[in-house]
Amino acid sequence: MRMLAGPGSGSPGRRHIAPAPFRTDRRRRRRGPARAAPAMSETYDFLFKFLVIGSAGAGKSCLLHQFIENKFKQDSNHTIGVEFGSKVVNVGGKTVKLQIWDTAGQERFRSVTRSYYRGAAGALLVYDITSRETYNALTNWLTDARTLASPNIVIILCGNKKDLDAEREVTFLEASRFAQENELMFLETSALTGENVEEAFLKCARTILNKIESGELDPERMGSGIQYGDASLRQLRQPRGAAPPSRQPCGC
Repeated sequence: MRMLAGPGSGSPGRRHIAPAPFRTDRRRRRRGPARAAPAMSETYDFLFKFLVIGSAGAGKSCLLHQFIENKFKQDSNHTIGVEFGSKVVNVGGKTVKLQIWDTAGQERFRSVTRSYYRGAAGALLVYDITSRETYNALTNWLTDARTLASPNIVIILCGNKKDLDAEREVTFLEASRFAQENELMFLETSALTGENVEEAFLKCARTILNKIESGELDPERMGSGIQYGDASLRQLRQPRGAAPPSRQPCGC
């Protein structure tokens, strides 16, 4: 596993390729002998499973790379199967670890990537503002996410490649209406400049955290895509209206 530095607001991120057979020889190549990564202790309050979904060429891998490394991925090729990255961020005073699965957008990998949808708490649904084709495919991706992951999955729509506004084929207003009709959050992003990239991940995580605190989402429910990092948080979450544990009468 390769350790990469993330943006200043979060801790160092991790990014590696999913287990074989999804790796390619190009990504597996190393320079010199392999060395064991130093052990690191990582503490967090919650862990959220995230997906990055959308058509091929929308810039999904570049968004993830920008979020974790805080720089643009110059030599980006189509993802083969699934890639994985993680990063610990501060959200609403809580430390949250995001486990992010970057899925291939090509149709021939759909049967493989769908298996990773299960138990996701949040997702970035990405299209390319310069490609009407990637926008028209959004309904299919959204249906997959809500059917295969969870009906309660928190999704933010990301119109990527905002830096190419002169080549735009999808207007902000059109995408905003689609988001509103489908109860999605919406931002336009640029993996090249980094505009709104971190905000997209944090906004999605913030919404999940708010739903946990309001009782709308239960981290204890199987398949929620949420885990407690700190065991003491479980003790703080008692059912509303539950009576405190009774004390045994004194025997004196």
